[in-house]
Amino acid sequence: MALHQYLAEEVALDCAEGLLSRREALRRLGLLGLSASAGAALLAACASDGGSADSVASTASPAPTSPPTAASTTAAAPTSESPPKDATTTDAADSTDAPGTSAAAVEPTDAPATTATAGDEGEIRFPGPNGELLGELATAPSPKGAVLIIHENRGLTAHIRTIPGRLAADGYTALAIDLLSEEGGTASLPSEGDATAALGNAPAERMIADLRAGLDELARRAPDSKLAVMGFCFGGGMTWQLLAAGEPRLSAAVPFYGPAPAGADFSGSPNAAVLGVYAELDNRVNASQDVARTALEAAGLAYEIDVFPGVDHAFFNDTGQRYNAEQAAAAYEATLAWFAAHLAA
Repeated sequence: MALHQYLAEEVALDCAEGLLSRREALRRLGLLGLSASAGAALLAACASDGGSADSVASTASPAPTSPPTAASTTAAAPTSESPPKDATTTDAADSTDAPGTSAAAVEPTDAPATTATAGDEGEIRFPGPNGELLGELATAPSPKGAVLIIHENRGLTAHIRTIPGRLAADGYTALAIDLLSEEGGTASLPSEGDATAALGNAPAERMIADLRAGLDELARRAPDSKLAVMGFCFGGGMTWQLLAAGEPRLSAAVPFYGPAPAGADFSGSPNAAVLGVYAELDNRVNASQDVARTALEAAGLAYEIDVFPGVDHAFFNDTGQRYNAEQAAAAYEATLAWFAAHLAA
């Protein structure tokens, strides 16, 4: 699924579920490049489909840009598919008409951007392919690995800023990159809808290049550590995109409920062991599970698919209405176990 289409459908589904007003949903769809009639048709399709996006793809087609997909290859892979666990949440905004008024709105750090040293936590600036990039860094004293974190569709929010410190406390140096750095950073945008639109309209090649720069920065700060990537929703989709673009430095990847691109070829990331985290009720993203599994097996990658039952999209986000504390904790523990198994020296 193209990520621009995915983001448009996400807005429509949030409206169907009462997380966004119709007015705000139409505004956000307009920012994503949909005409008023196309936006209204998408909202109607989601509403009539009971909140499922299974049949609305054709109404979300006006996309200025979308991440590229790669051709498939053939190989064999060890597989391990666990039974459903339990979990709920979404990375979509709470219902609001006014920009920036959501309970889960972007909350930038008050601290100025600095260059962090070992043991520091906070916002940093580091070199990127098109200028300075922003991110939230937390360093572990003797890291067991280094993890690049890719945010949801609202950019580098307060919620995502908490994850590097959590990973550092568990022994992993972690960097949450702001993929809106070239727009001035997430905090510079007037609303969540503007952040989502900027991500949806950004060239995929630019974002992949920025992610590679994030890995460069992690490698510099934790030179003896293996590298991993994890992402949530849009960031989960970008995790799959990075694997498809080819990144041999990755030893592990954990996409949380992210759409896998059709026809993906992961053979350019031969060292990445992939843990796919899914929510049982997230029909739209779950529809891409077979695509992901086929590509993982074709590339010969070690992988596991974990489906957490009884929960919906973005259940890990503790600022969202679908958050499930028990299953978020279970997914985090599964992630730590995956990193322990695949980032060990």
